[in-house]
Amino acid sequence: MDMTVEEAGRALADPAAYADDRRLHEALALLRREDPVPWVERPGYNPFWGVTRHADIMEVERDHARFLNAPRPLLGTAEFDHLNAERAQQGIALRTLIHMDDPDHRVIRAIGADWFRPKAMRALEPRVRELARRYVDRMVELGGECDFAQQVAVHFPLYVILSLLGLPESDFDRMLKLTQELFGGDDSELQRGATPEEKLAVLLDFFAYFQELTEARRADPTDDLASAIANARVDGEPLNDFDTASYYVIIATAGHDTTSSTITGGLHALMEHPDQLARLRADPSLMPLAVDEMIRWVTPVKEFMRTATEDCELGGKQIRKGDALLLSYPSGNRDEAVFADPFRFDVGRDPNRHLAFGFGVHYCLGAALARIEVRAFFEELLPRLESIEPAGEPQGIATTFVGGLKRLPVRYTLRG
Repeated sequence: MDMTVEEAGRALADPAAYADDRRLHEALALLRREDPVPWVERPGYNPFWGVTRHADIMEVERDHARFLNAPRPLLGTAEFDHLNAERAQQGIALRTLIHMDDPDHRVIRAIGADWFRPKAMRALEPRVRELARRYVDRMVELGGECDFAQQVAVHFPLYVILSLLGLPESDFDRMLKLTQELFGGDDSELQRGATPEEKLAVLLDFFAYFQELTEARRADPTDDLASAIANARVDGEPLNDFDTASYYVIIATAGHDTTSSTITGGLHALMEHPDQLARLRADPSLMPLAVDEMIRWVTPVKEFMRTATEDCELGGKQIRKGDALLLSYPSGNRDEAVFADPFRFDVGRDPNRHLAFGFGVHYCLGAALARIEVRAFFEELLPRLESIEPAGEPQGIATTFVGGLKRLPVRYTLRG
């Protein structure tokens, strides 16, 4: 049965839709064609406007004074929104860069910005390439068959970002579990629990861990990003406990889960498009373009929310002050008005004006690092890869925020 526009709009707030690429993109294409800024009412969620076209997403991203991140930066259930608002009033809510607007956003972002500039990235690249080799070697050790998502892709970017923070390898498994629970809060396999209280308990575990880290780095400063955050000062004062912990959380989680989804989805795309795999292997100079195409193809961050500060028009709809808008990045990244043949995976796509890192003042802090990691991994893997094929059905994560494939069984032959 054909999908209605109303059903397509509700897919924007349906975690299961994001685990089914075909269904999701059918819904998004229908919205772009027939109702690019739909008003979405789904049981259990506060209503919002969906923003599905590239041009409209860009308009919102560019105007960070008219469209604010606060008070609803992410899509959550109405119950979760209410609980979060209560905790914000009590001063115990997560307050990361994605929760902030200027002037706070500009000041807090600057604390970590130097660690992600080109000079710092060049210094980190040898460690990234060393870890990429380690995990391609791991594929060899696994004997020619593995769940690439779980046994390889989730670990490599986590090791990179936690190395940057300066955390001990003995803590990495704990960080992986907490991250999967945080971003997999709507996935029955990954979630700790389904209630808002259980989801917030994951955050409190993060906070407890990073509170100990903060105290250790303030007592004994070191030359790592964790120490830079712990000892940062704004107007002469250190960050409060929750702002400090929130900074760690966004670096440790967004800095790895998005990249592991891109690496997994990128390998899956190459397997599904063997002509593009052959093309990339024949011409390794295409790798930078291929990396951005993988990022566009996967679009690991599915949405951010904005709230209008005044009445305005967007995509022919009258937006009222206080209305919430959901920016659908997977939709913007398949917009037929911007991308030639958007449903074709093209390792040489140029230009590629994808929105996977956002745009404007909230552009992803770690975009350069993500590109380095994806490039390093595939530059290590492809010269050693003799063959690869599916060894089972891939499975997507049920989520409305960050995700991709949580399972990718593969069978392969690799040179040692």
